[in-house]
Parts: sequence; structure tokens; C-alpha cells
Amino acid sequence: MASPSTLLVITASNGENLQLAKRFVEAGEILGEKTELLDLTTLDLPLYNPRTHKDSGIPASAKTLSSQMASIPRWVICAPEYNGSIPPVFTSALAWLSVQGDDFRYLFNGRPIAMASFSGGGGMELLLSLRIQLTHLGAQVVGRQLMSNNSKPAKDESIQDLIQRLLQMHPLEL
Repeated sequence: MASPSTLLVITASNGENLQLAKRFVEAGEILGEKTELLDLTTLDLPLYNPRTHKDSGIPASAKTLSSQMASIPRWVICAPEYNGSIPPVFTSALAWLSVQGDDFRYLFNGRPIAMASFSGGGGMELLLSLRIQLTHLGAQVVGRQLMSNNSKPAKDESIQDLIQRLLQMHPLEL
């Protein structure tokens, strides 16, 4: 039986953030972690709409996503800044995750999460918005974050440092 993954790298873009996420996967594996990549842009997940939720229930793809995320204790989120905030693909996925079960925080509460961004617009507004949202959901967000762009590419040492910080954190028992 294969050992379970210990690190999930989530990307909310099929461009530069996907490439950044792949670098996080490689760095995690170099550090001996079983690492999975989750590209939200490849999921057949409808845009969250409360009317759709009420009429059709929770789609199977949202349930599969929830199971995958719940099974891996630590996450890295790589996302671009969209209009000064969080990309719609991430927000919609988060909405579907939050309507499953009685506790909308269940996937995030006590979970260690690191954040990274490759953004043409800088990325700081994304990282601030994402930190606020993740802490609201109860996550333990790593204090250091990675912000990169064309003029300031991510360094391998920074990626490794962020993963090492994440690996020192343990999910809280709630």
C-alpha cells in the first residue's frame, strides 16, 4: 500500500502559477515528501450558484475535491491576483467546499497552509485577501509568503524555505 501524500500543491491558474506549483511539487519531493498537484482549472466544477446548489445539490466533482483535500494535511496555494483579489476559480471551488456538511470551516480549521503567487499586477492584494480568507476559515497560514513576477522570479531557496516552514507545522486537533 502506497504511503499517503503529505503535501498538496493547489494552483488556481494554468499559466505561470501552474509552473510555480510544479516547482513546489519538485521541491517537496526533494525534501522527501509525497506531494500531489491539484490544478483547479482542470476540474469539471460548475461556478458556484446558490440556485444550482439548491436545485441540483452538490456536484460529484466537488465531493471528490473535498475528499482529496481532506486527505492531505498540508497545502500550498499558488494563485495569481485577479482584479486585486482572489481568482474566481479558487473562490468558486471554495464556495462548493464550504457548503458540504454542517461546518463550512471543516477542511480549513487548524490546517497548515502556505501561499505563493506569480502575478503581473504584483500579487500583494491577492496574498492579503487570501490570508484574511484562510484565517477566517481557521487555517494556520505560514507567516512567510512568496510573491513573484517577471522581474522578480521565485528563487529555489525561497520555495524550499517556505515548504520547510510548512512542514514544521502540524494540523491542530480540534
